[in-house]
Amino acid sequence: MNIRKQFESYLRKHNYTNFDLKAVLFDMDGILYDSMPAHAKSWQMTMEEFGYKSTEPIEFYFHEGRVGKSTINIITEREFKRSATREEKDRIYARKTELFQQINDNAIIKGSKEVLKFVKDSEMKTVLVTGSGQPSLLDRIDSHFPDTFSPETMVTAFDVVNGKPDPEPYLMGLEKGGKLTPNQALVIENAPLGIESAAAAGIFTIAVNTGLLSDELLMDAGASLLFHSMTELLDNLPEIIHLTDTIRI
Repeated sequence: MNIRKQFESYLRKHNYTNFDLKAVLFDMDGILYDSMPAHAKSWQMTMEEFGYKSTEPIEFYFHEGRVGKSTINIITEREFKRSATREEKDRIYARKTELFQQINDNAIIKGSKEVLKFVKDSEMKTVLVTGSGQPSLLDRIDSHFPDTFSPETMVTAFDVVNGKPDPEPYLMGLEKGGKLTPNQALVIENAPLGIESAAAAGIFTIAVNTGLLSDELLMDAGASLLFHSMTELLDNLPEIIHLTDTIRI
């Protein structure tokens, strides 16, 4: 994939003459933490406990990034032909959270710390944009990635009305990055719904396929570039930053 051509295509599509990078917006699960297997397993166990029979663990990779209670409602509508009640959403999500905390080992994606360091060393802001409402992860961000994110530069499930794939989370990320325009940021994502959200917000989106879904699915969701690991992304970051500094249309 020609990185220069992808950047030039983005600028033309969005009627920009150049990039003016000020921030990189990062998803959390599957980009910073290797937590998606635990999410998928805890979701499946929870749905089975509550009598749902139509789900498989792989489904939750497709829901990744969506606010948890929306996921519950979608599956309830499919399986029981009705919306989930507020009480059901609260009980199911509380149980899913409990199981996730028991299963998850807080493993960090290889290369993620180095990518964050490169971004900070390049004098750009790091902004977290996650659909997670898992306190067990959110509370550990600063200890695992010190001096990288702050409450002022984090968008979580608690901050938005409409989660991914709606553009609201990434539009809020631009705001928290310093009232930025879309050509002043890049997005690093691993999930179709997150990529859709970022693309709908008009931001150049880089997919890192750390999960079980196909490359084609991530590209079809709106990614402009795709890598297969954070270390592969790291290897290409110097060229990426150089091109965004120099390309003019």
